[in-house]
Amino acid sequence: MKERGYTIDGIIIDGKQSLFKSFAEYPIQMCQFHMKQITKRYLTKNPKLLAARALNALVDKLTRSEESVFKAELAAWKDEWHDMIDRRSIYKDGSTHYTHQRLRSAMHSLDFYMPYLFTYQRENCKGMPNTNNKIEGTFTDLKKNLNNHSGLTKENRKRFISGFFLALNNELQL
Repeated sequence: MKERGYTIDGIIIDGKQSLFKSFAEYPIQMCQFHMKQITKRYLTKNPKLLAARALNALVDKLTRSEESVFKAELAAWKDEWHDMIDRRSIYKDGSTHYTHQRLRSAMHSLDFYMPYLFTYQRENCKGMPNTNNKIEGTFTDLKKNLNNHSGLTKENRKRFISGFFLALNNELQL
């Protein structure tokens, strides 16, 4: 992309951890929509545990939060529920494991991605979106169009894709 004259001001990533190292030289924004999906996978949509419900409610506010407020609320959540988070169960053989592993996994995901969740709020990243929904929507359109023309040869598929992005580029410049 650089060779074609593009300037990369930042990268929005949907959670693939290997990409964070690959693009470490750029400001990286973790897609907040994907962050919400990751935690929902661990906690489900309607969790039974009060701690999980509280974490779900906190994550639901992610896209509308300032970084300092969200971090403070997450710290308060950890403080309130630390006994549950650290609770261990004992197997018959004497070994132990965390009782609420999925809750811990959701919390650890938030901890891991926290440095990247609010990049778009930094002064040098103003204008950066907090999700990658726009590009994902574009790829969804491309996939639908390609599926409608499923009999294309490899060469014609390449021309179709090039034409799709050329038309999109022309549309964006209007």
